Amino acid sequence: MQVIKHLIAVLMAAFALQAGAQIQQARGQYTANYKESIGAFDRKEASGAVKQKARQEAALKAVEAYYAEAGQSESANFNAIRGKILEEPGRYILDTTVIAETDNPKEFEYSVVVRISLNVANLRNAVQASSAVARTAESEKSALSFVFVSRQVDSTKSYDDRVFKRQDSSAQSSAARQDRNAVAEKTSEGESVKRSQVNTYGSASRTVDRSTDVSVKSTVTSETGGSTVSRASDSTWRLLPSANLNQVFVAQFSQAGYDVIEGAMVESQAFKVADIENDYKSGNDLQPKTLRAIAAGMKDAQIPYIALGTLDVGLAAKDPQTGLMRVSVTVNAKVLDVTKSIPRTRVAVGPVSYAGVGPSEDEARGNALKSAASNAAQELSSRMTTMGVR
Repeated sequence: MQVIKHLIAVLMAAFALQAGAQIQQARGQYTANYKESIGAFDRKEASGAVKQKARQEAALKAVEAYYAEAGQSESANFNAIRGKILEEPGRYILDTTVIAETDNPKEFEYSVVVRISLNVANLRNAVQASSAVARTAESEKSALSFVFVSRQVDSTKSYDDRVFKRQDSSAQSSAARQDRNAVAEKTSEGESVKRSQVNTYGSASRTVDRSTDVSVKSTVTSETGGSTVSRASDSTWRLLPSANLNQVFVAQFSQAGYDVIEGAMVESQAFKVADIENDYKSGNDLQPKTLRAIAAGMKDAQIPYIALGTLDVGLAAKDPQTGLMRVSVTVNAKVLDVTKSIPRTRVAVGPVSYAGVGPSEDEARGNALKSAASNAAQELSSRMTTMGVR
C-alpha cells in the first residue's frame, strides 16, 4: 500500500511538471457598451451576442496578460500572433470560465472577468512559425552552437573576520603644597628678698604649630577604536554530466529554426570546451583569453552565434506539497554574436530558477536540470525571435 501511494505521488508530480509547462492559466477582463444595440422597444440589458463578444475579448485580454507577465520579448511575440489567435481561438484557448459578470443598464455596460487555460505549446509553435528564422530558406538559416555547463558547489572556503583594536591614553596631574608655621614663646622672671635670703624664680612656655596642605589633581583620557575586515567565501564547483541536456538544447534551438551544432563538434586548435568548463569551475565569468578563443573558433567554423551558460544545482530538500525530494536549478545564459570584429551579447537570460521533484535526489536533480535547460533555450529563442535574429 505504501509503495502504491509513493508511485501515485511520483506520477502526480511528473504530470504536474509536464502540464505546468504546456498549459497555463490567465485572467482577463473586458467591458462592453451596448447602448447602440438597444432598440426602442428592447429591454435595457445586454443581449446574448453582446455577452458572447465581451467574453471573447476578455479571453484575448487574458492571453495578452499572460504574455505581459512573461516579459517584454514575449509581449512582442504576442503582437506577431494576435491575428492567428483571433482566427482560431479554440486552437490556443482550451477553455474559458466566467468568474464574474456585471450588467449596468443605466450606463449600458456589461463587464465580465474570465479565466482561461492556454495551450502554451501551440502558442510557441505559432510564434516560431512567424519568426524571421522560420521564414528563411533552409540553406540560409544561421548556424548556432552552444556550451552549457551543469555544476554544483563542491567546497566553500570561509574566512574569519580580521579584527584590529587600538587604544590611545593620556594622563595629566598637578600638585600644590602650602606650609604654615607658627611659633609663640612666653618668658617671665622674678626675685624676692627675705631677710638674709634671696629667692629667684622663672618660667617659660613655647608653642609650635606647623601644618601642611597638599592637593593633587589628575586627569586621564582614553580613546579606543579599530576596524573589522570581513572576506567573502570562495566556492569551487564540480561539473555534472550534461550529455542528456545537450539533447534538450538541440531540440529547442532546432525547433526555433536554427541550424544547431554542439560545441564539442566545433573544437579546434583555438577553441576548447574544456577551457570553458575550467573557467566555470572557479567562478561565474569566462576569462578574456577564453572569450577570444571562443570567438576565433566560431569564426573559423563560420558559426555566427554561440549560446553559453551555467546551470547551478542547489541542495535537495523535501517538497512540502508532495513529500518528494525537490531540487532547484539557477540558470544564467547568453548568446554571443561573433560576426563582428568585437563579439557582442545579443540576448541574455537570468538569473532565473526552476525546480524539479522526484522520489530521490538524483531524479529530482535530473528533472530540475531538464526543466531549466528547456526553459532557458525557449527564452533565448524567444528573445532572438523578437530581435529578428535569423
